[in-house]
Formats: sequence, structure tokens, C-alpha cells
Amino acid sequence: MQSYIVSYLLENRTRLIDEWGKELLQLRSENYLKSVSDEAFERMNNEFMELMVETADEKGENFDSKLNDYVHRYIQSGGSLNYLSKAMHLFRRICHKLIVESRFESEDSLNVLFELNDWIDHRVDRIVNDYANTWDYTVEMQKLSLLELSAPLIPVFEGITVMPLIGSIDTTRAKLIMENLLEGVIEHRSRVVLIDITGVPVVDTMVAHHIIEASEAVRLVGTKCILVGIRPEIAQTIVNLGIDLTKFPTKSTLRKGVVTALEMIGKNLTDV
Repeated sequence: MQSYIVSYLLENRTRLIDEWGKELLQLRSENYLKSVSDEAFERMNNEFMELMVETADEKGENFDSKLNDYVHRYIQSGGSLNYLSKAMHLFRRICHKLIVESRFESEDSLNVLFELNDWIDHRVDRIVNDYANTWDYTVEMQKLSLLELSAPLIPVFEGITVMPLIGSIDTTRAKLIMENLLEGVIEHRSRVVLIDITGVPVVDTMVAHHIIEASEAVRLVGTKCILVGIRPEIAQTIVNLGIDLTKFPTKSTLRKGVVTALEMIGKNLTDV
């Protein structure tokens, strides 16, 4: 944007922020803002307005860094892209009003409006891009965190650990299961590990293949594997699909698996 346009907007900063703030109040009734307190809404408006005005004459890495930092904090607080988009549309409308009412001649005003629109469009593009990238990154981190929690290895007795699996198993999760299983049996010095599939809704050829791969990997590091949680419908599916699970013991329940695991390491489960 030309320096004289920036200068004009900065000179009219007070009026710009005041009128823009009044317009932003119209967004207060939007559904995505109903859970936001009045204090937080006012703070959100002021911070966004200050950012746009303070960076009026900035561009390049300096502006990108400031905007990216704001968008990141905005997303972390649960902010919606809908608000930022509507806020920029209102900002454009207020700026147009100021330009039209300004000292510029009609021809100059038209040129200024074109340049102003380019300036605003650039910021809108940056906001949408930063929001999308930050949101994608946040979702990916949350997904990884959930995946890590969804494949825990739990020591139950000395030398015996259990990995309870819940939900569907895809290739990404199977890789994580393999990594957690190998790292866990070494860390806990497990002699026997029980893979509990009670919470896995469907066991098809791919899921069985992943489980077999995991058990084979565990065997290579000197640990025996027992598959537990074989429900009748799962057993029927395995038979119908012709899946070979004879390479390692299988049990219908976790308790039976624990009893077998104790026998493997020379111990017994005694009722008290």
C-alpha cells in the first residue's frame, strides 16, 4: 500500500478503531461467539484491531511473523475463522467509508480503493493461510497424542505386560503399536506380552496381519506374545478369512491370558 494511504489511515486511527469496534459488536450474537464472555470478546476485538492498524505499513517477514503469532494464539484460545473473516469484511467497509469521505479527488479515491482492496486481500489471504496451517498442525499434534494414548503398554506382573487395544486399527496406528510394543517390552524387561483386542470392533485380514507382524517383532527381541480377547464373532471371522494365528497362543479373556503368561514364566495365580 502507498505510504500516503497508510499515513491517512494512521491519522484517522481513532475514528477507524472506534467505528470498526461498533461494527464488530454486531457479531456478538453469532452462535460461535455465544460462549465467549463480554470481556474476552472486547479483548479479542481490540487485539485484532490493534494488529491490523499497527501493521498497516508493514509487509514481508515482519508482518507475517506478527500475524502468524496472533493467529496461533487465537486458535489456541478456541477462536473461529468465521470471526476473523467477518471482521476483515467490516474493516474493509469502514476503510471504504473513510476513503470516500476523504480529501481525495474522485479519480484518486478510485485508485486508492483499488490499492486498499489489494492490501486487505493480502491480509485476508495471510490470515486464512496461517489459520489453516496452524489448525492442521494442531489437529495433527492432537491426533498423534491420541494415538500414543491409544496404544499403551501396561506392566501387570514382573515380566508380564499388557497392551489393551481399543477402536479400529489402520496402518498409521499399527506402526505406532509396533513401536510402543518393542520399546515397552525392552523397557519393562517383559518375558510375556498380552495383546488384548477385546475393544477392537472388527478384525479383518489387514488388522490380523498387523497383529501378526507385531507378535513376530516381539518374538525377535526374546519376548513371547499371547493374543487375548478373542470373542466368538471374532473367532468366526478369523476362521472364515483363513487367517493363521497358530504361531502364538490365543485366549478368549484377559484373565485366561494372564494365567497362561504366569505359567510361561513359572508362576501361578492363586486365589486369596
